[in-house]
Amino acid sequence: MSLVLKKNRTTLPATVSEFFNSENLFPRVFDINGDLFDFKGSTRMLPHVNIIENGKDFKIDLAAPGLERKDFKVEVDNGVLTISAEKEEEKKEEHENYKRREFSYNSFCRTFTLPENSVPDKIDAKYENGILHITLPKKEATVSKPAKEIKVS
Repeated sequence: MSLVLKKNRTTLPATVSEFFNSENLFPRVFDINGDLFDFKGSTRMLPHVNIIENGKDFKIDLAAPGLERKDFKVEVDNGVLTISAEKEEEKKEEHENYKRREFSYNSFCRTFTLPENSVPDKIDAKYENGILHITLPKKEATVSKPAKEIKVS
């Protein structure tokens, strides 16, 4: 029995091509489950959300910098809150020797099932400093009075 060894003569070219691979040059530092930035395809964005509940309402803060009020669409249908946005950009450069046009398109859609004790008709949305603030009021709880004993005379 003999042991056959094969020399790999492509070590250097493989290392070089591996080094210049876009994922190795630009690691996915900001990528969370492949949803935020994908270097192989287009830029996709899924904004982070904070949901806060207090005594009188729910507050939803959605981080979406770089967008404008007109880019957002907030809808309520059958107890589901849908927040979506679309932004298209076109950049043009015209110089003496060349012209360049770049297009970019970003969009996202997030949905939330509303709790039973919410009032969807009174939702308020405001966009300030890159954050979409949504306030969802709660229904007023009907407090039942404790049983009152009535003396029989």
